[in-house]
Amino acid sequence: MSHTPANRSRVVVIGAGIVGCSLADELTARGWTDVTVLEQGPLPAPGGSTSHAPGLVFQTGPSKTMTEFAAYTVRKFGSLDVDGLPCFHPVGGLEVATTAARWADLHRKAGLAASWGVRGELLTPNQCKQLWPMLDETRLHGGFHTPDDGLARALLACRAQIARASGRGARFLERHTVTGIERADGHVTGVVTDRGTFPADHVVSAAGFWGPVIGAMAGVDVPLLPLAHQYATTAPLPALAGVNDPRTEASKPILRFQDRDLYFREHTDRLGIGSYAHRPMPVDPFTVPVYDDAPTMPSSLPFTPDDFAPSWQDSIGLLPALADSRVAEGFNGVFSFTPDGMPVLGESRALRGFWLAEAVWVTHSAGVAKAVAEWMTDGRPAIDIHECDLYRFEDAQRSPAYIADRGAQSFIEVYDVVHPLQPMDQPRPLRTSPFFPRQQELGAYFLEGGGWERPHWYEANAPLAEGLELPARDAWSARYWSPIAAAEATATREKVALYDMTPLRRLEVTGPGALAFLQRMTSNNLAKKPGAVTYTLLLDEAGGIRSDLTVARLAPDRFQVGANSGSDLDWLLRHAPDDGGPSRSSEAESGGVQVRDITSGTCCIGVWGPLARDLVQPLTRDDFSHQAFGYFKARHTHLGHVPVTAMRLSYVGELGWELYTTADLGLRLWDTLWEAGQEHGVIAAGRSAFNSLRLEKGYRAWGHDMTTEHNPYEAGVGFAVRPAKGDFIGRAALEGKSEDTAPRKLSCLTLDDPSAVVLGKEPVYADGVPAGYVTSAAYGYTLGRGIAYAWLPAGASVPGTAVHIEYFGEKIPATVAQEPLFDPQMERIRR
Repeated sequence: MSHTPANRSRVVVIGAGIVGCSLADELTARGWTDVTVLEQGPLPAPGGSTSHAPGLVFQTGPSKTMTEFAAYTVRKFGSLDVDGLPCFHPVGGLEVATTAARWADLHRKAGLAASWGVRGELLTPNQCKQLWPMLDETRLHGGFHTPDDGLARALLACRAQIARASGRGARFLERHTVTGIERADGHVTGVVTDRGTFPADHVVSAAGFWGPVIGAMAGVDVPLLPLAHQYATTAPLPALAGVNDPRTEASKPILRFQDRDLYFREHTDRLGIGSYAHRPMPVDPFTVPVYDDAPTMPSSLPFTPDDFAPSWQDSIGLLPALADSRVAEGFNGVFSFTPDGMPVLGESRALRGFWLAEAVWVTHSAGVAKAVAEWMTDGRPAIDIHECDLYRFEDAQRSPAYIADRGAQSFIEVYDVVHPLQPMDQPRPLRTSPFFPRQQELGAYFLEGGGWERPHWYEANAPLAEGLELPARDAWSARYWSPIAAAEATATREKVALYDMTPLRRLEVTGPGALAFLQRMTSNNLAKKPGAVTYTLLLDEAGGIRSDLTVARLAPDRFQVGANSGSDLDWLLRHAPDDGGPSRSSEAESGGVQVRDITSGTCCIGVWGPLARDLVQPLTRDDFSHQAFGYFKARHTHLGHVPVTAMRLSYVGELGWELYTTADLGLRLWDTLWEAGQEHGVIAAGRSAFNSLRLEKGYRAWGHDMTTEHNPYEAGVGFAVRPAKGDFIGRAALEGKSEDTAPRKLSCLTLDDPSAVVLGKEPVYADGVPAGYVTSAAYGYTLGRGIAYAWLPAGASVPGTAVHIEYFGEKIPATVAQEPLFDPQMERIRR
């Protein structure tokens, strides 16, 4: 961050598309008025994605963050106009289903809308036709109508925000092509253009699909892939003659026909048709022509009629009146996709003061700009943005080949019905633990996360599932699930199981300043003797939960940290004592503290179950009794021929240990434990069983159950906060807060019907109105009923309170329960 006072910070924004203009408006509104926006093309239509964007704003999606970005975009643009023309036209949105699977998905989407506070209603085919008379309602199962969605007029919104930001002191300079980024001592100092150099304390790349080009100038990877997307306009349609005001262009809802990857919007007496049904068409951003050399504009490529032909026939099938019309014009418009389809936001650690606001569509533009402006001026966005954080991607996910493969897949899946557990197809396998060969031999069913292959169950355990009485599952909850998970959970409770915990991130913090550093960074007291393990939190300055950690003090100046994501590493590296500029790598060595990511060089097996000690003790000369090796303790030992760091931890609520060793010895460790466990009935168990078991114990999953939007007392982890230890980040913000004062709470729900299952993100109703949403859910095989954790107002979080969870349109009765549901006295773990 710059040492310049906030209201005097010099900001250069690269790109005057909708994101750059929105950001300039948001920054100047917060008092940062020394803002220069550089644009290579002419204003106000410089030729990037904004200049051709159809402007669709559909708020509802599986991401709460993205929905909130879109909702703010609706509110902001709805308040802006230019020469009496509104910048947002709330015509609404209508998604129609022509298949049973899509109709079911629209019920799920209606639930998401209720969870995130978006108005929406499921409609019959006839009701859909009333909104869109051109529809062939006989093809429809129904539709989902969102009356507050609509059309953002991006270029008008740019003009409105340019005027507002300019009035506060910002300047917008067209025809300035950026040629370089200046830096000194690891900090950005200016932007070089073909028309001069602009000093800067902060530089924001809002260059759209040119983001990788600007990033390369700064030495910062920008993981996005530009792709072309087809958009066609029909000839004038008799059915629309005289219907729409030419100034607002449209009166009917934006229509989405996702079963055929299509959307429609009115252009006065014509229809615009967008298609994602065609082959991916990647574009090299380094070869896109400049504005004056482009046939129309840089983001508009020649239309390819053959690619659009099937979509035209599909359009006629839904809207028969198009049979008498034709495609009058079209283009292939370029915009950005990332490996996971989310934006890329945040400040580079490699070059301080260099920010990214990339891969952002008009839909989310104002919301993203607000978040980035808050981040720059206040140090944190007001809402959780971990899904968009620049450092969410692993190194293995940042190669050009990976970005190309997964960016193309993101394009293909834009309108697909995507299950929350559904993995990408390619490239797999990418990251595997040392145990991978043995897991394959046991018939592991792998899903993927962070590039890692993660076993969710093992077909070798199928015989254990025979005869189990389990409730029947609907088609959605049965995807990526097997009754084998129940058998694995039962075996963990009754005997002993091996869990591959390798994908969980491991950091090493060492040096004479390590304890003081971690004490300042985390909420719990780590000043304990070597051999102690502590559950603690990373908080931000507002007391929000950035992450939860387990910290093992292995020596006076050496700690092993179990973390959640690359953003945790980034946070620690940014705050590590710095003697000479930031580190680009995954480690920092300065100020008596070294922070290092050791995940790829190590591995971990969780050995859990009532027979865990019977399995492990014969393999070591050290005493693994409860008296000699207590809960939340760690020690170095040997198991057979393998040196390990053993930690007495359990995320499944059973006796056991996490056993760490180096990657080269991982296979030997697995084989050692497997052989020794045969007489005890050991099995390998997967993530599906793990998730069920951890919810029975009430263990939180950061990023699902709690984020920066929640404080520890609301999330039920206030026990990990020790204000008396001294100052730490977030301490001041928590003063006066407690569980008693929390206005909302993460609450445990049990489903009244033992056969019911929910999966997460469903709305929770109290007294008949939406009151919260589910964060994590699973069937509790030990308890024999479904479990859901949900955010609820404090008044509705009292055990015994009756609520309903909406699952695919069905209201499922549930009851707030006292947690933990399983072994509340912790007798099974502490024995």
